[in-house]
Amino acid sequence: MLFGKAIKAHLIAPLVVATTFVLGGLVILWAERRTHTACIETIDDMRPLDALWVGLAQCLALVPGTSRSGATIIGAMLLGSSRKAVTEFSFFLSLPTWIGAGLDSLWKERALLAETDIALFGVGLVFSFLAAWVCVRWLLRFISSHTFVPFAWHRIAFGIIVRGTAFSGLVTSAD
Repeated sequence: MLFGKAIKAHLIAPLVVATTFVLGGLVILWAERRTHTACIETIDDMRPLDALWVGLAQCLALVPGTSRSGATIIGAMLLGSSRKAVTEFSFFLSLPTWIGAGLDSLWKERALLAETDIALFGVGLVFSFLAAWVCVRWLLRFISSHTFVPFAWHRIAFGIIVRGTAFSGLVTSAD
């Protein structure tokens, strides 16, 4: 929220996003090629200093095109966390962001809300929680036994496509 206007003014552009997609993919490939010995096996093994470093890695996601979960997961892996521990921690780290963004949206759109919307919001909240829970459980199992290499190549390919369409004029900045 503090940097929103500056980021929108200077960083939201196809070439910036394309570049961060490619660079992020290269960082993931580099991180996956390193010898990874986990000294933090479970989320309970994380110390406050570990959590601080992972939170600082998450700040990289302020740059458009940088994945918040990718920044936290790769950052924590580089600091010695197991895939499972860091994925769980990244999920827990996202909860305040999701809740804050939801409350911010509700506040901004409060004039459109009515008392009759409460039941609708309740049903939406329950089902979105259940869907997230199922997806996160699947993701934790998947990540504990797979690398991020396919995701890295996906980011690189997408970044190249965005860069190509920006240079050709098919995609332009919203400004």
